[in-house]
Amino acid sequence: MKQIEGVVAKITNLKDGEMLQVSVGETEVLLSRIDGKYYAVGAHCTHYKASLAQGVLSEHHVVCPWHNAYFNVTTGDQLEPPGLDDLDRYEVRIEGENVIVSVPEQTTGFRSPAMAQFDPNVDGRTFVILGAGAAGVHAAETLRVAGYQGRIVMITQDDKLPYDRTKLTKDYFIGKTSSEEMPLRSPNFYKEYSIEVLLNKRVERVETTAKAITFTDSASSSDAGTSGDSLTYDALLVATGGKPRQLDIPGADLENIVTLRSFNDTDYILTSIKEKGQAVVIGSSFIGMETAAGLCQHGLQVTVISPDSVPFKKTLGEEIGKLFQQVHEENGVCFKFERKAVQFEGNGKVETVVLDNGDRLKADIVIVGIGVQPVTDFLEGVDLHPKDSSVVVDEYLCAADGIYAAGDIACYPDWRTSKSIRVEHWRVAAQQGRIAAHNMAGKAVKFRGLPLFWTMQFKFPLRYIGHAQSWDEIIVDGDLQKQEFIAFYVQKNKVLAVATSHKDTETAAISELMRLNQMPTVEELRSGIIDLIQKQPEANNQH
Repeated sequence: MKQIEGVVAKITNLKDGEMLQVSVGETEVLLSRIDGKYYAVGAHCTHYKASLAQGVLSEHHVVCPWHNAYFNVTTGDQLEPPGLDDLDRYEVRIEGENVIVSVPEQTTGFRSPAMAQFDPNVDGRTFVILGAGAAGVHAAETLRVAGYQGRIVMITQDDKLPYDRTKLTKDYFIGKTSSEEMPLRSPNFYKEYSIEVLLNKRVERVETTAKAITFTDSASSSDAGTSGDSLTYDALLVATGGKPRQLDIPGADLENIVTLRSFNDTDYILTSIKEKGQAVVIGSSFIGMETAAGLCQHGLQVTVISPDSVPFKKTLGEEIGKLFQQVHEENGVCFKFERKAVQFEGNGKVETVVLDNGDRLKADIVIVGIGVQPVTDFLEGVDLHPKDSSVVVDEYLCAADGIYAAGDIACYPDWRTSKSIRVEHWRVAAQQGRIAAHNMAGKAVKFRGLPLFWTMQFKFPLRYIGHAQSWDEIIVDGDLQKQEFIAFYVQKNKVLAVATSHKDTETAAISELMRLNQMPTVEELRSGIIDLIQKQPEANNQH
């Protein structure tokens, strides 16, 4: 392939541990210097195309400033999701004082990772993945990256190939992303790497002793290439996620009362709403609040009903919760706090929501966002948590012999606190899918991922790293009203979680410091003089 080259820097432009975005023709390149050598890779994250130069460089990797994907800058390999692809790596040479980079005439800046090819003569085993969300997708691909050449079967109840679920209440909901852009991979990709994706399949039970999966419909067997109505496996990853909780009140079976969990749910809502209609959202969860913001942007009058006094109070604290409330109210959303819906009324289709204080709200559509329940009722011979029926796993994400669990259903030990936690975040599911796959393939890899989630409500972005079920204090650096802040959640003199807004580079730095267990002390944070970016190990980052 024809190459284009250009002088992108002088050898004195960068010191060790520094990076810079440069251009060769029309190709943007991330140039970095590590241990005296220059390296060049694609300039943009393979997830949502963020500029990696706005992230942080630590040791040999760069952390994306948006959702904290990690990439090795010497090879381009992705080290942490949520992206799926690696970065392209470009040739670098030094001529005198000049740093010269060569790039292909046509390049996207990213590439699929190197994967093993299916060969049943080499490996006759069958690995099954239940679920095609973030955990399932990343697990399937990581198995091939890890060198597994046996059969991979990914089973989902959905009728579509794996897609980006995080966009359902964000960009897709408000029309910034088309339906064609939602799939994570093409059908040809799964065909090329022999990853069987079985759609519309429901599992009746998993028998761990027999290592067998029974389907609710016998038609599944022929599609899966099995005998009868069951499929046997050598290793199994359960990544079935959660199912939305429903309201058990009179009228709950009326039309236009929906939950939002799948592609089809979002499409149903979008085809059902009408401009200037009345929408009621039940629950001030992140799904509920993002949906409320989206409905409002479609021109509907939106009311949120919540038993809480402030949105996100248990997760983010009262101050930041009130900030979200303020942003929503400024955009026309109404709230009914410390209230519950007790009845729906309508002639076939919902028309009214009745509250526990007797208030009656008109409604053309109702979105129920009151949380999810782990989908695990089909499992036999696996320890389930008595509180929520999640799957109890060890630090390798193993639940029983040959069975692993990842994502929303996994109750796992937090390496930072040793406490068992369950986290319903897209990136955590992706991280756990990768680790589970490595362990299924024969490696012994402990899960040491950091939870991270992000939300965008109107023009208010927030990212949250770590996990704090409770805290002793919140140290805020910045201005909450300007939505430019870093909030540190401290318990027993240790930072357990951090929430940020409009602090992209700092967020990437925090992710790396927390990963390395090198966060500043509480005293340093209180002083307000710590530079989180400059604190990166062996890195003096320039942006």
